[in-house]
Amino acid sequence: MKQILKYSIIILLLLFSIETVTGQNNKKVQENEALKLKAEKNPFFSIRGSVRESDTYKPISKVNIEVNGGDYTRTDANGAFVIKARKGDELIIRHKDFQTVYHIIENNDRITVEVEPAETRQKGNSKFKTDIKAFNAYIDSVSKYKKLDVEKSIAFVGDALSQSTTQSQNGLAHLVLADVYMYWKQYDLAVTSYRVSLQNEETNEAKLGLAKAYERNKNYQESLETYNAIDKKSLSNYQLVTLYEGLGDTYFSIKNYQSSVEAYEKGLEVANKHLIKPKIVDLNSKIAQSYNSDGRVDKAEQFFGNSLNLAEKETKKRALEEKVTVADFQNTNRNYSEEIQLRKEIVEDVEGVQKDSIIVNESPLTLQKQNYKIGNAYFLQKDYENAIPYLEKSIEEADAKGDLIVKKDATKKLSDVHVDAGNFEKAKETLEDYKNVVDELYIKREQELSQADRFRRNIIAQQNRITSLESDRVLTTSLNQARTKNQQLIIYSLIAGLIMLLITAFFMYKYIKQQRLANNLLALKSLRSQMNPHFIFNALNSVNSFIAINDERTANKYLSDFSYLMRAVLENSEEDFIPLQKEIELLDLYTKLEHFRFQDKFDYSITVDENVDVESFQIPPMLLQPYIENAVWHGLRYKTEKGHLYIDVSKKSNDEITITVADDGIGRERSKDLKTTNQQKQKSKGMGNIQKRVAILNEMYKDKVDVFIDDYQDAEDAGTKVVVTIKKD
Repeated sequence: MKQILKYSIIILLLLFSIETVTGQNNKKVQENEALKLKAEKNPFFSIRGSVRESDTYKPISKVNIEVNGGDYTRTDANGAFVIKARKGDELIIRHKDFQTVYHIIENNDRITVEVEPAETRQKGNSKFKTDIKAFNAYIDSVSKYKKLDVEKSIAFVGDALSQSTTQSQNGLAHLVLADVYMYWKQYDLAVTSYRVSLQNEETNEAKLGLAKAYERNKNYQESLETYNAIDKKSLSNYQLVTLYEGLGDTYFSIKNYQSSVEAYEKGLEVANKHLIKPKIVDLNSKIAQSYNSDGRVDKAEQFFGNSLNLAEKETKKRALEEKVTVADFQNTNRNYSEEIQLRKEIVEDVEGVQKDSIIVNESPLTLQKQNYKIGNAYFLQKDYENAIPYLEKSIEEADAKGDLIVKKDATKKLSDVHVDAGNFEKAKETLEDYKNVVDELYIKREQELSQADRFRRNIIAQQNRITSLESDRVLTTSLNQARTKNQQLIIYSLIAGLIMLLITAFFMYKYIKQQRLANNLLALKSLRSQMNPHFIFNALNSVNSFIAINDERTANKYLSDFSYLMRAVLENSEEDFIPLQKEIELLDLYTKLEHFRFQDKFDYSITVDENVDVESFQIPPMLLQPYIENAVWHGLRYKTEKGHLYIDVSKKSNDEITITVADDGIGRERSKDLKTTNQQKQKSKGMGNIQKRVAILNEMYKDKVDVFIDDYQDAEDAGTKVVVTIKKD
């Protein structure tokens, strides 16, 4: 009994667990179905935009752009960005220099986000702002009319170029124009526009577009070269996948299936790593097609299985498109039953897709095409009974949609079926219908060719306007560059001339300075050469006076000291400066000789402050001798009483000393009065030479010597005081 109860409880628990798991799985399935329904009704599209300052309208780079829970990117140097989003998604714009901005996506129109500038930014020109707004408005208009009216789109590009102020804007305008040409399958014009865009500004978007345009225009080698020249490190993940997919498409076009598969697989690896789901489906499908074209059917089936399973998780339309691709694969490999099954599923689901979106005749999803291919598959199986209704239905659908191409093919196929089935009467009637459709199609084709020719001429006319605007801009830019070069040339010439002038002035200054130095040295030498004879003349007069009074012994003694002094003076005659110690010794000897002659007229004293380093100071030779000579001959000699001569060397500062030569003689005024008329006519060469020497030395050595002469005292015998200031080197 206990065991029965135990097993009953276990069974109940298992039943409850199964019900719970089943409920959870059903809930997940419902959630997935809801997500798929939402994706079908609200597909992704590319949003272009830019972030700019509100006052200056200058672009802001490196702004973080994020779709809430979705894609992420950053603005480039021009403030522009491209991001994948759905209608109703919230765009979050973040940057360190402004508050976060939130924007709800309403459609795929271009977005311009204006933000308050940072405090450090300067205000710009309002005209610049107006031009950029007008430019962006025209670019937005191009995007709006891109799929509706090619002529209007091109005209708006021309208007945008007329408002363009930078090469970046020119590049963007031509990039948008190239996208228009790609949509309308004007691949040669798209190539030209992409190239012009790259000439203005190199962007990865333009490079990828150019490579794709080359491939569509069958310039396969140029396409491969362009793809391979792109720096892969500079691409976003989505762009990198696009590059590998484009490479694979080009290799597929030239039937290099192995290289095609390798390129697709590289793109698939990046798409899987970064969860770029739409590209995962596309690349699995393209790998399968490459393997199929290369004869590796087993590999193709494997990847088509992947693509079908993945496509089921995308939108219904995408899933149907993939089923069409796989159905075509089954037809190629004569798996008609699998093909028929897939196409019947497509026919059932297409009606649901048509409620949400328009399916044009060019689409592989149209009912007329699918019914025709089902009928054709039955015909290939020789199942005429099933082939006829589908072909008739295809003809009916094609007639209702005005699809003459499918109507023609289906009518011809229906005639073949009747022939194979042995119903020749029906075959004949159907063949007549086929001829009528061919005639109708021929007339329509003629009209289309005429329209295409007119369409092409209109496009070329609009393109000529763009080319004219571009030529005018290039010419204006060239003129501005030439003007700028001329201005730069003038400025550089002036700068070069100024530099040459400064160099010339420098060398002239140096030359003049050298000449002045040479002149000063010559003048000093000349003055010294004048000082020496003057001194010798006065000394010889003293010797002569001793000889005149028959004092030969004194004359000999005087002459001996004089010869020693003369030798020292002549040794120093070539020097501008000599040590102070040596000058003091010479002054002592000279004063001693003068005192020897006028012992009864004066006494003298030479004192040197013990704080004065006499070896470290320099003094011009024979600078003080004329002042001592004047003191003796013009001051003390005429004094009635015995006078005194003071020579004092004292410290003024660490770098200066003063040498004072003072006497208590009769003074300068009385000395002038005592001069004879003849003496007054003669100028004192000794004192004049001293003044000139001091002036030249100060010019050469920056005011090294200063001489001040004043009365010694205010008494009757005023005397004279000479203060000489010497600066250390």
